Amino acid sequence: MDGPGGFPLARISNRHATAEVCLYGGHVLRYQPQGQPPVLWLSRCSRFEEGKPIRGGIPVCWPWFGAHPTDPALPMHGLARISQWDIRATSTQSDGATAIKLGLTDSPDSCRHWPYSFELELTAIIGPRLRVELAMHNRAAAAVRITAALHSYFAVSRAQDIVIHGLEDKEYIDTVGQPWQRRRQSGSIRIAEETDRIYLDTAADCVLDDPGLRRRITIAKEGSRTTVVWNPWIEKSKRMPDFGDDEYPGMVCIETANAQNDAITLPPGGRHTLAAIIGSEPLG
Repeated sequence: MDGPGGFPLARISNRHATAEVCLYGGHVLRYQPQGQPPVLWLSRCSRFEEGKPIRGGIPVCWPWFGAHPTDPALPMHGLARISQWDIRATSTQSDGATAIKLGLTDSPDSCRHWPYSFELELTAIIGPRLRVELAMHNRAAAAVRITAALHSYFAVSRAQDIVIHGLEDKEYIDTVGQPWQRRRQSGSIRIAEETDRIYLDTAADCVLDDPGLRRRITIAKEGSRTTVVWNPWIEKSKRMPDFGDDEYPGMVCIETANAQNDAITLPPGGRHTLAAIIGSEPLG
């Protein structure tokens, strides 16, 4: 079916949850367990336009995370989130979960940004938990260095009231302001200002406690030793045309990433899989 902007959209409903997956960007837009509020956040101001990323859900950042390391004119966060993907397969699993697999391969258009042959597969499994896997395959004759992320946006009652556990005592790079600073996390994370932190050398699960919604979101991961926590807060929200000025209290990003010293070097024929596993339960 056609979704916003006319982009092809897969809408999934089973006994566990409902979800929407957009072929533009290989993008999981929504995930909502039955009887619960939505887990993912999507901006009301998001642009559903060719060449523009979708603001919210789980964007796929690949083959670089953030700005391109040598050419700032290239698209922020790479080409995958602004490309049209194909459906490769769908299936129903034994527990009633639904799996959908999307694919993206190199093309004349992608070569303008990334001059290497590649294949990506994005698998989303919608069940009691949401599992999103990004499988990358280097089909080029040369080794390539890749940074990537599943840039997950979570819906919260009020960013100021949530608590994020799992990154205590971890070193992080604070990218708010110049120059960037290396710091160490003291205790759990609370959001009280613009926050953009790259947590290093961590494979830990994160837990988001939201007393306003009386729920706990867990974010486990595979193939990642970097976690990014982001909220644009007041002034940056005003500078983003696809983000409402008043939307920042309703979201936080906890991103499963390969970034900084966790960059992946894929030899010819090499493969790597990055996965986020997201669950939601009542907060006791």
